[in-house]
Amino acid sequence: MPQVLPNFSNSVKLKYVKLGYQYLVNHILTFLLIPIMVGILFQIILLGPEEMLKIWQSLDIDLVQILCSSFLIILICTLYFMSKPRSIYLVDYACYKPPVTYRVPFSTFMEHSRLILKDNLKSVDFQMRILERSGLGEETCLPPAIQYIPPTPTMEAARGEAEEVIFSAIDSLMQKTGIKAKDIDILIVNCSLFSPTPSLSAMVVNKYKLRSNIKSYNLSGMGCSAGLISMDLARDLLQAHPNSYALVVSTEIITPNYYQGSERAMLLPNCLFRMGGAAILLSNKSRDKRRAKYRLVHVVRTHKGSDDKAYKCVYEQEDSEGKVGINLSKDLMVIAGEALKSNITTIGPLVLPASEQILFLFTLIGRKIFNPKWRPYIPDFKQAFEHFCIHAGGRAVIDELQKNLQLSSEHVEASRMTLHRFGNTSSSSLWYELSYIEAKGRMKKGDRVWQIAFGSGFKCNSAVWKCNRTIKTTTDGPWQDCIDRYPVHIPEIVKL
Repeated sequence: MPQVLPNFSNSVKLKYVKLGYQYLVNHILTFLLIPIMVGILFQIILLGPEEMLKIWQSLDIDLVQILCSSFLIILICTLYFMSKPRSIYLVDYACYKPPVTYRVPFSTFMEHSRLILKDNLKSVDFQMRILERSGLGEETCLPPAIQYIPPTPTMEAARGEAEEVIFSAIDSLMQKTGIKAKDIDILIVNCSLFSPTPSLSAMVVNKYKLRSNIKSYNLSGMGCSAGLISMDLARDLLQAHPNSYALVVSTEIITPNYYQGSERAMLLPNCLFRMGGAAILLSNKSRDKRRAKYRLVHVVRTHKGSDDKAYKCVYEQEDSEGKVGINLSKDLMVIAGEALKSNITTIGPLVLPASEQILFLFTLIGRKIFNPKWRPYIPDFKQAFEHFCIHAGGRAVIDELQKNLQLSSEHVEASRMTLHRFGNTSSSSLWYELSYIEAKGRMKKGDRVWQIAFGSGFKCNSAVWKCNRTIKTTTDGPWQDCIDRYPVHIPEIVKL
């Protein structure tokens, strides 16, 4: 009998071939420069000191030339360092943790739905099916005004929720960092749906008696990605104002936005959105480099609002009965996918190693010239980042990004567990996810973090952070009493 050859693909570890290719391409300059430097050094040794002295004397360089050259080098270096963008550091951040009394188990939520929508049992059943597949757990929280029968979404109750969430997060941040109110130079508050007069930023200025010359900004109507828009604005302001601190507050106030009608597309936010908020301290001071947790590397923003479908896929409006709510379009996931594609096309060249960019380029050229049916090469973003914080907007959002970016279960663990424990906390969800990674002790010095968020309009925004120091597991934060229980298994359907 002829000898059967082994299966080559099984006997050879192809993953090591890929790793070798990546290492070679990403360090190609090193491999090219080392032989050249060795050759030059070897040639110098062969010439000897006498020959080298003759070459130096033949150059005929006088003192004036040396001084002029030195001045030119110093001038170029000065201009370079003056024009170089300032480094932006994330000193620390704090997330709001609702009290136990605000928790809304599934049974409580459904009981309230039956009482509020007693004349429309089909809407009650719809909410139950959504909740069963939502990925939320039994410990998510809603403000007291929403838990009343009937709900009382008054302006006073909304202001009360805003004060509790925002002030609690800022107090915790000040305690962590030791910063005082007078030290804050820039204040940015983002809240999409609740925009009172005076603004929420004015409310913070009044509470903490911030300086009269503070640069204060209030962002509203920008959806769940407003937190990263705030980071972009803070970065630009810190570039323009040296030696400054910027306080960024991201939240969403639930009280005035609880929908009490029966339109299915407008009932979805009731099932997903929960209380949450975060306060973040940014600095451009060089002395904060050592104590800061992260350094901001990139912010990339993508806007698809020129398309009518994208503009209206998350839309605040009145239903047929005149009740106001947020309408989530059935095309939301398709539009989010297009926005994500545009965003990663922009951020890819900034973060991907050369090995991935070359493979992507060759595949693109092959599809254009040889065969358009070739499968497009999806870059491996795991080569660029150690951690991923995907906006916990819902189970479908996390599933779609995990599939498109070819991420493992561990890469999306922080997003899934944040959705399970805290629900969709809008723009602040990214910071609960980052806190989860830290609470698990996974954040090491040099690790890179990719935050991705989607928002109405329609927008997809990204931020890239680099860890400044290995972060020890903390005893405070929103996960302090439950991190040992996570990760938990989240079934596809929780039968209620």
